[in-house]
Amino acid sequence: MPIAYVALGSNLGDRFAHLSAAIRRLRAEPGIRVHAVSSFYVTAPVNCPPGSGEFLNAVAAIETHRSPANLLRLLLGIERQFGRIRSQPNAPRTLDLDLILYDDYILASEELTLPHPRMHERAFVMVPLAEIAPDARHPGLKKTARELAAATDASGLRIATPDPADRPRLLVGMRALVTGSTRGIGASIAEALAEQGAEVIRHGRRPAPGRHLVADLRDPVQVDRLAHDAWQLLNGLDMLICNAGADILTGEGPQWPFDRKLEELLAVDVKATIRLARTIGQQMKTQGRGCIITMGWDQAETGMEGDSGELFAAVKGAVMSFTRSLAKSLAPEVRVNCLAPGWIRTAWGETASDVWQERVRRETPLGIWGLPEDVAAAAVWLASPAAQFITGQTIRVNGGAIRA
Repeated sequence: MPIAYVALGSNLGDRFAHLSAAIRRLRAEPGIRVHAVSSFYVTAPVNCPPGSGEFLNAVAAIETHRSPANLLRLLLGIERQFGRIRSQPNAPRTLDLDLILYDDYILASEELTLPHPRMHERAFVMVPLAEIAPDARHPGLKKTARELAAATDASGLRIATPDPADRPRLLVGMRALVTGSTRGIGASIAEALAEQGAEVIRHGRRPAPGRHLVADLRDPVQVDRLAHDAWQLLNGLDMLICNAGADILTGEGPQWPFDRKLEELLAVDVKATIRLARTIGQQMKTQGRGCIITMGWDQAETGMEGDSGELFAAVKGAVMSFTRSLAKSLAPEVRVNCLAPGWIRTAWGETASDVWQERVRRETPLGIWGLPEDVAAAAVWLASPAAQFITGQTIRVNGGAIRA
């Protein structure tokens, strides 16, 4: 796909949050793949009204089949979603998205000029561009981003890092086990819990650095050992997130026969979830507090055509039903809820065909992919004191899709 480069800027409100959310929004767009993102740079305002605050700037490289004009319209729409108001020139803004390069296109129209006519003069564009694509070439000037960045005055730029002290953390002092947390949704949940102050044990089938436990959840003996070891490692647990699931969509999984897929899903998604949640849930009940989150599917109750639809509806439907019953068994000491993701852009979604990209857009009212971070944000909320009156529920993280 063609590679385009987008310059991002913000100097109003929570600048770091605005840029981070804008990048997530680009990642969620069907038909777009965010290839690379630069560091965030603090820069002084240039030709802005008096009193304008410092900017935070970055550059993102994206792959897309969208035309330059279509991509520009998308960027302008995202700006509006983030509260961008165009009043006087260079006024403070929550978000600025400029299309600066699109492959080797040279274009001049009323709505769009490519390359961006002033990009080569701006260190806050060229330095982050050179960071992620030093050999990207300006098709008009016939120079690389590295060469153009070196010719700008970058003395006022500095790399920005968010100050953790600026954000209250919701889960300080809490202890969590997240199964299946080496990649995808599980990795995002583990990271989000840790960012909110929780002590987190990650889990996978292979060794990994850090506080990590190894267990093959197809084996009941290893499931029991995981429950025991996790409880001992942190002297108790306050959160259990049963995220692990058999992968039948990538790698060797798609080649397995139907019965093999069913066996794998039943063993990992259903039996291991039930065994682990019951064991740790009873220990939580005894200690007098706890929160368990299971993982369902937003189409389990309504169904989807094809082998995968039949398989996931069966196993995730079982998990969702089990969750409601376990919530009653463990109340009032332990809250038990289920997250039911919809179209989430995991490894499979990154390589899904155009047919699936359009299906995501068609079936999701918000018109975009969900991201693992969206599921993680819901998990943080469910685990936090803010959700203390929520138990026995299935929370759909699916962009508003309502299945008939």
